[in-house]
Amino acid sequence: MTHVIVRIVQIVAAFWLAFWCVGASAQSCPSAMYNPVTDVCWSCILPVTIGSMPIANIGSRPDTPNPSSPVCVCGANVGVSIGFWEPARLVEVVRTPYCFPGLGGLNLGAVVPAPMHGRNASPETHQTTTSFYQSHYYVYPLLYILGVIAKDPCFESQSFDLGYITEVDPTWADDSLGAIFNAEAFLFANPVTIAACAEDCLAASTNIGLPLLFWCAGCQGDVYPQSGWVSAHIGMVDSSMLLTQRLLYKLHKQGTAWRYNGSDALCGPVIDFKMDKSGYRSQMVTPTADSDCHALGASTIVWGTGKEYPMAGEDATYLIFRKRNCCETSAVQSAAAAVP
Repeated sequence: MTHVIVRIVQIVAAFWLAFWCVGASAQSCPSAMYNPVTDVCWSCILPVTIGSMPIANIGSRPDTPNPSSPVCVCGANVGVSIGFWEPARLVEVVRTPYCFPGLGGLNLGAVVPAPMHGRNASPETHQTTTSFYQSHYYVYPLLYILGVIAKDPCFESQSFDLGYITEVDPTWADDSLGAIFNAEAFLFANPVTIAACAEDCLAASTNIGLPLLFWCAGCQGDVYPQSGWVSAHIGMVDSSMLLTQRLLYKLHKQGTAWRYNGSDALCGPVIDFKMDKSGYRSQMVTPTADSDCHALGASTIVWGTGKEYPMAGEDATYLIFRKRNCCETSAVQSAAAAVP
């Protein structure tokens, strides 16, 4: 009789463990869709400028320098110089390889192998000191997707697309291999350049990041090494913000992400291998949508509180606003054509 009871307990325990594992597996890649209308900080598009003069603004968000003249010329076309912040990209930072919360929780991890995430605890404090995340970069021209604007050269009009995934990039998981392609990292691994990032942290938190300190990621550290490893893991929010900046910097360095702000970008984006980080803002949209956007490298102490929670709240998605200066020629041409 005793062995029967023991066997029943074993069967019940096995079923309980099986259901628990299935549940844990499902939660390892949760769906993290957000409402693209109500969860977006629409005022983050502002200020809108013509030349250097703001024509629409709410609050006191810092802006990058704008062309001084409201008149611009692109080829044979004369236009109006406008500036605004365009929500155009999404960056997803996840613990599980090939997990795409933004695609409804699609998980390809069982099909395609990749390095798993890792968190190593300190033997003294037994607390997590390092972490590793994968990251995904989406082409996401929100204004065009929602039909807010018609096709216009001053607004991106591509369709939604998955632009880059770090799972297929061997340098993202291997610092040693990455060092071969980022030999300049050794130039910034010294006390002077590291200490300079404190100034970048202050600038990003109070105004906007310092483009001159391109190796700094503000309050989150620095953009080297160009990998998914975070050596001083504080929490998901800080680590995901750091890796968002690293991925953007990496794409600029590879020439796959371009700069859209500045007088030289009025007629089209230009290659910027160092990345002008002052031309980006980010807004966390999952796991909990933030009500505001922030300069890259800004402190997360205030807005990041409560954004991380177990299971479904351990991956993050950021909507990326990029500053755009553009020579709007279509409106001028239409106005000229309307004159009798």
